[in-house]
Amino acid sequence: MRIGRAILITLFVVFAGFPVYWMFATSLGTESSLYGEGGQPLWPEIGNIGQWGSFLTDVPIIGWLGNSFIIATGTTILSLLLAITAAYALSRYRFYGRGVAGFIFFSTQMLPEALIIVPLYAIFAGAGLLNGHFGLILADTAFVMPVAMFIIKGGIDKIPYELEESARIDGCSRARILFTIVLPLISPSIAAASVIAFFDGWNEFMFANTFLSSSSLWTAPVGLASFLGQFYTPMNQVMFSALLFALPAIVFFLWAQRGIVSGLTSGAVKG
Repeated sequence: MRIGRAILITLFVVFAGFPVYWMFATSLGTESSLYGEGGQPLWPEIGNIGQWGSFLTDVPIIGWLGNSFIIATGTTILSLLLAITAAYALSRYRFYGRGVAGFIFFSTQMLPEALIIVPLYAIFAGAGLLNGHFGLILADTAFVMPVAMFIIKGGIDKIPYELEESARIDGCSRARILFTIVLPLISPSIAAASVIAFFDGWNEFMFANTFLSSSSLWTAPVGLASFLGQFYTPMNQVMFSALLFALPAIVFFLWAQRGIVSGLTSGAVKG
């Protein structure tokens, strides 16, 4: 039984990691090996690792990754700040129109980006938010914040309200209850919401391709798309840039996954 489980897990790991390996192997290939009659070799040509330096010189991939990191981090922080407060209000407060407010948040997920990109472009142009990181952060936050809010609200709903009542009797304010009692208990939900928000800002292409006109402000997805040519595409440069683009997202996911596990243990309620 254990041997079969180990074999199955190994197959899943190989299946999941093969695209990363293929990007690594292709980035070490040359034009003759990639476009020759024999096709790309299965094993990476380690002797060509020196060409990575010329790729970094020819392609501003580091700057594009920096722009993606700024936008993804800004989207994550702003989305979590808005989502936490909105989720707490919808979970704990009883007010007129509460159900309508929840439906409005939910209905934002019914609108595809392509449907509102033209009016959003006109609004951003009038507000001077084009060709800048802040405008792109706002656009990404508008789409991912409702998702993060419902995830966090689900965590808050499971917390016994008696904990907050005890804190209120001891004189704690609503803000102190939220940040010192509620948030530590919903750390798994916050970690899950942060992963979704970060990946949304990291991978988003349509808004970035439309709102950013300066190549120095391009994000990594827009920069990768610029490699595609009508007659020729440098696959080794594309795969090298794609590998650099994928690794931070993989590392962040692994870090957030550990945060979810630690949050489940630290957020346990005794008694």
